[in-house]
Amino acid sequence: MGASMELHAVNGHGIVDSKNCVDEVGKTPHVIESEVPSANQRDAQALARLGKKPVLKRRFSFIAMLGFTCTVLVTWEVIPIIYTTGLTNGGTAGFAYSYLFALVGSLSLFTVLGEMASIAPTSGGQYHWTFMLAPASCRKFFSYIMGWLVICGWQALVASSAYLSANLILALVTMNNPGYAPTQWQGTLLYWALMGMAILGNLYSSTILPKLEFFVLALHILGFFAFLIPMVYMSPQKNTSTEVWTQFNNGGDWPTMALSVFVGLIGSVFANNGTDCAVHMAEETKGADVVIPWCVVATSALNGMLGLGTLLSLLYVTTDIDAVLESPTGQLGFPFMQVVLDSVGSYPGATVMISIVIAMFIFAVIAFLATASRIVFAFGRDKGLPFWQTMAKVHPKTAIPNYAIYVLAGVACLVGIINIGSATAFNIILSIGISSLYSSYTITEALLLWRRVRGDIRKPSEMSGYTWQANELVWGPFHIPGVLGIALNAWAVCYGTIVIVFCFFPSTVSPDAEHMNWACLITAVVIFFAVAYYLLYAKK
Repeated sequence: MGASMELHAVNGHGIVDSKNCVDEVGKTPHVIESEVPSANQRDAQALARLGKKPVLKRRFSFIAMLGFTCTVLVTWEVIPIIYTTGLTNGGTAGFAYSYLFALVGSLSLFTVLGEMASIAPTSGGQYHWTFMLAPASCRKFFSYIMGWLVICGWQALVASSAYLSANLILALVTMNNPGYAPTQWQGTLLYWALMGMAILGNLYSSTILPKLEFFVLALHILGFFAFLIPMVYMSPQKNTSTEVWTQFNNGGDWPTMALSVFVGLIGSVFANNGTDCAVHMAEETKGADVVIPWCVVATSALNGMLGLGTLLSLLYVTTDIDAVLESPTGQLGFPFMQVVLDSVGSYPGATVMISIVIAMFIFAVIAFLATASRIVFAFGRDKGLPFWQTMAKVHPKTAIPNYAIYVLAGVACLVGIINIGSATAFNIILSIGISSLYSSYTITEALLLWRRVRGDIRKPSEMSGYTWQANELVWGPFHIPGVLGIALNAWAVCYGTIVIVFCFFPSTVSPDAEHMNWACLITAVVIFFAVAYYLLYAKK
C-alpha cells in the first residue's frame, strides 16, 4: 500500500486541528503530516501549507488547463491584430527579430513563474508569492500593492478582449459591406453583449468548461492551419526573404533604429502575455503543483511557435502595406483582413478564416473573466479588497465566485460607457494591461532570485519529519536547480525589466493625446490608490 500524507493545522494551544487552516496571507499556522489512505490529498496539503482551505472544485486536468491557457493567450490570433505595431517601429525585419526575442524572453520568464507556481499553487499567484519571498519587514505592504496591480491588469485584459472582439466583428461586417461605417455606440453595444455572454458562460457552464476547453484547444490548433495554409498558398504575390529579414522601419522617428525596434517589441509582448492565467486557476486544477507549471511552459512554447508561424506568413504575403492600411478594414485598425482577402480572393473564404480568429477571441473573453474572478476571490479571501466578505463568497453548488464575476463584469461594462464618448479615453484606461502584469512578474521573480542566491529555499528532501510552517519556502516538483536555474531566473528578470521600460514608451517621439501611452499614469494611479487604501484601512 502506497503511503500518502494528510495535513493538519496546529492551533495556538498545540492541539492538532484539521479545520484550522488560516485564510489570511499574514498568518502562519504550523503544519504537520501523517498518513492517510488517499493520494488525492496532495492538493489539499499544498493549500494547507499556504494557510488556505480548499473551497473551489478541482475540475481541470492537464489537457483541459492547456486548452484554457491557450484560449487566454490566443497568440497566433493576436498577431494579425498587432501587425501594424511592429511594422511601424521595426519594419518586417525588426518585427521578426523582436518577436523571436520576445518568444525566448517570455518562455524564460514563464518557466520561472512555473517554479513559483510549483512552490505555492494558489489562485493568489503573484501577490501571495510576494508575501512568501519578500523580507518580513515589508512583505504585507508589497504583497498588498502586488494584489492590486494584478487585479487591475486582469481587469484591463477582460475589457480589452471584449473590446477587440466587438471591433473585429464590426470590421468583418465592413469588409463585406464597404459602404458600412460602424459607430462607437454600436461597438459599445456589442462589447456589452460579449460581456453578458462571458457572465453567462462563467456562471452556467462551470461544470462543462473543462470539457469545452478540449474543443477550444482543437479549434485553436486546427484553426491555425485553416487560417495559414489558404493565405500562404493562394497569395498571388509574396515578398522575398531578403525583403522580410533585412528591411527595417523607424516610423516613430526615434533617434536610432534599435530604439525603434524595442518600442515595437511591445506588440510581440502583448501577443505572449497572460500565461499566469493557469496560476490563478490552480485551486481548480488536479495535481496543481505539477500540472500548472507544465501548462505554463507548454502554452508559452506552443503559442509562441504558432504566433511565429502566423507572423512570418503575414510578413511574406503583405506586399503593399500602404494599400492594406488605406483599405476600409485598415482604417478601422485591422489591415490583416484586407491581407487575407487579397490572398484568397474570395469574400466567403476570407470571412470564414477571419471568423476563426473572432471565435477564439470570444472564447478568450470567457476565460479572461474566469481568471480575473479567481484573483478577486483570492484577494478578497485575504481581506485585501473593499467588501472582501462578499468577494470571497462562492456559490454553494457550483463553487464559483459569483460576486467576483459580477463585480469584474460590471466594472468592465461601466468602463465601456466611456468608449461611446471617446475611444482615446477608453484606451487610456486599458493601457495598464501589460505594465501592471509585467511588473508583477518581474518583481516576484526578482525576489525569487534573491532568495535563490541566498539559499533560503529548501529542498523537499530536507523536509522529511519536519514540522511545516505555513508559507514555508520549499521547492516544488517543478524546479530548475543549480547555476542553470539562477541564470534563467536572472535572464527572466532582465527581460521583464526591458519590457516594463518600453511598455511606457509612446509609438512616436512626439505623440498627440490620441497616440500617447498613458500606461505610466494609470499604473501610478493604481499604486497611489492601493497605498492610500492600505494605510487608511487595510493595514488595520
